[in-house]
Amino acid sequence: MNATAVRDIVGTSLRDRVSQEEWQTRVDLAAAYQLSHLYGWTTTLIYNHISARIPGPERHFLLNPFGLRWDEVTASNLVKIDLDGKILDDTPYGINDAGYTIHSAIHGAREDAQCVLHTHTEAGMGVSALEDGLIFTNLDAMMFYGDVAYHEFEGISLDLSERDRLVRDIGDKKVMILRNHGLLTTGRSVAEAWVKMYFLEKVCSAQLTLLAATASGARIHHPTRDVCEHTARQSTQEECGRNEWPALLRQLDQAGIAYAV
Repeated sequence: MNATAVRDIVGTSLRDRVSQEEWQTRVDLAAAYQLSHLYGWTTTLIYNHISARIPGPERHFLLNPFGLRWDEVTASNLVKIDLDGKILDDTPYGINDAGYTIHSAIHGAREDAQCVLHTHTEAGMGVSALEDGLIFTNLDAMMFYGDVAYHEFEGISLDLSERDRLVRDIGDKKVMILRNHGLLTTGRSVAEAWVKMYFLEKVCSAQLTLLAATASGARIHHPTRDVCEHTARQSTQEECGRNEWPALLRQLDQAGIAYAV
């Protein structure tokens, strides 16, 4: 975006009007939106959503301004809401109602879910429609072994009663496949949720490629359960996203993408 477009979409910068903790959350979440666009996850135009909880006891969280593309999201134009869906900012923007349903459910129930990321990519929708869901046939997939929940499709998430079932189905897992719908990751930080989604998207794409190969007679080699469990334990020895996030922010900075405004 050029400077004029940025000013028009951002409006007044909130940097000096919010706490340091809220501003950092806004910057990280805006970066997540911009990175998601850069990596091709914005396959539903202005729809889908990433949220981040603002540190503090109030359980306020941030969502994208409805109507903007993901590459137009910045730290200042993110919309702050409470668990009841009340907009707490002086903003011209609203929020996506389905996004509110899904994200308020998980933020309200899970203290560790500081960030919740939901996508509708082709690979994610494809795997979400497979009866077996995610299969663990490669190293990257095994990082999710034992940590994937499933939620049955109920239509567009506009019925607030679905929140109870979303919470029930995700339990204590960090990843959930929404059947016939898409993918969802959570994280103790924006970085963790985003990097988990990066690998989840990657392994979904690989799985569809693998299944296509089986149509011509190829056979899948399945690692043993012990190996899958061992690899999953190895993958959790250090918080996902901690090492990758600085490099991803540099990628945005080097591309001249305005997000921390």
